[in-house]
Amino acid sequence: MREIVFDTETTGLSPQEGHRLVEIGCVEIVNRVPTGQTFHAYINPERSMPSEAEAVHGLSAIFLSDKPCFHLVAEELIAFLGDSPLVAHNATFDFAFLNWELAQCGHPSVAMTRMIDTLAIARTRHPGAKHSLDALCSRYGVDRSQRVKHGALLDAELLAQVYVELCGGRQIGFMLAAENADAAISAEAVAVRNAAPLIVRPPRPHHASAAELERHAAFIQKLVDPLWAQVPATA
Repeated sequence: MREIVFDTETTGLSPQEGHRLVEIGCVEIVNRVPTGQTFHAYINPERSMPSEAEAVHGLSAIFLSDKPCFHLVAEELIAFLGDSPLVAHNATFDFAFLNWELAQCGHPSVAMTRMIDTLAIARTRHPGAKHSLDALCSRYGVDRSQRVKHGALLDAELLAQVYVELCGGRQIGFMLAAENADAAISAEAVAVRNAAPLIVRPPRPHHASAAELERHAAFIQKLVDPLWAQVPATA
């Protein structure tokens, strides 16, 4: 099963208040295993950057001024997303910005039925604990040493590892390893069977010889009160 883990960075908290998408990062996973295929883009928001937002992700208006506007990367992004389920942390936030940007350039919205929210999963699995991406990385031993500031692609890569752990992580790996080992053993057995020459041996005689029958009769005569002698003869 193909899924896309993604993250966004923005100029603020709500597109309805005039805020825009400034970065999106996507990571492809198949059967909960990262494939190495990614999509990443910085986006010119065509507006100023609030200092509070810049402090979070470090993306200034000057840095973004020569980056493409969303409508220029939309087709490539849509192609990468395909029809796969989309995994995000606090996914309603990311979906709101993604769908707002898609609507502004005439593309259909991404159906909310495709949304998988790792924040909701974490709250169910670890009630009462901290559920930030940093906290979940610490809980599952995911290395976040490179995460000085928020970055969409790096955060998506970290979230992909966290998502796998939330879904059973290491057990999934064990199952895949066992399946691969079984497949390898089966393939080897087939190869050995096909390579070995077929040897046909003549059947061995199983009837007793005259001498063997004579020795058996002598042995029977030595038995004292055998069981079969106690059974009444039937007509």
